[in-house]
Amino acid sequence: MKLTHFVIFQSIIILGISALVYQHNDKAKVIKVPPQELSQWYKPENKRQTWLHNMFKLRREMQAVETYAKNEDEQHLNQWQKQLSEHYLKIGDMVPSWRNKLDVKALNVLQKSIVEKRYQDIVPSLNRLQKSCDACHDDYQAITALLYRVPDFSEMKVKISSTESIPFHSHMDGLTKQVNQIKIASSDNMPELALSSLTELTLGINQLGDTCKNCHKNNSQTYPSSAIKQTLNDLAVSLELGNKKDQGRYLGHLAVTGCATCHGTHKLAYGIKEVISAEVDIIKLLKH
Repeated sequence: MKLTHFVIFQSIIILGISALVYQHNDKAKVIKVPPQELSQWYKPENKRQTWLHNMFKLRREMQAVETYAKNEDEQHLNQWQKQLSEHYLKIGDMVPSWRNKLDVKALNVLQKSIVEKRYQDIVPSLNRLQKSCDACHDDYQAITALLYRVPDFSEMKVKISSTESIPFHSHMDGLTKQVNQIKIASSDNMPELALSSLTELTLGINQLGDTCKNCHKNNSQTYPSSAIKQTLNDLAVSLELGNKKDQGRYLGHLAVTGCATCHGTHKLAYGIKEVISAEVDIIKLLKH
């Protein structure tokens, strides 16, 4: 095949793919995912959130350099610049594939400006460094948070007895069915069934709480909260008294405080994490 024909053929393929992407731009979005090597600097692979700590240090150091440059404080400026340089270059050490994203030239200009006491040139160099940070943050910050800071529930289990545990998702499905069963039984005037379902729901909520404590070690965040426990008691009383209005009110309140509040934090984020983490299936991609 002649070179001209090859170029034309490749151009046609590229144009075809571009046309397909444009045609489906309302149904699909292209996102950038960080390199796999980044995961080693986040929990659970790393004992500490090393990457985050490096980012926090950089933010603090850039602020300090800017402050002391404006004050022309040579001593503190040199002190903070050394830390800034160390932690900025550390990005390339931790993720070698991102070395080319670092603006080393701007860093060198910053260092030279400090040595030569050209204080008026320091902030513009800092702004250049900030742009290199912002460029990566625009591409990766949100996706990285979803991948490495959202809890992974896929392997989590809930202990339901001294000898038995079940998958987290199965336990959550059971809680959902119990909530719906209470509503169905309440609507159909079956208080005994509603109360027995509430007993199972209460037990399941407490079992879930024992799992939540593994992450939420602060007692004020322990699930179920005192408000949830009170709602469960109020719902039981309303079912015993046969007050339909109160039953609906307390069940709705339970659905918000006992389910939706946590789902808003964990379920939505974890669902997106699963989508991002899933391996690309070329057949599904073509169907899409």
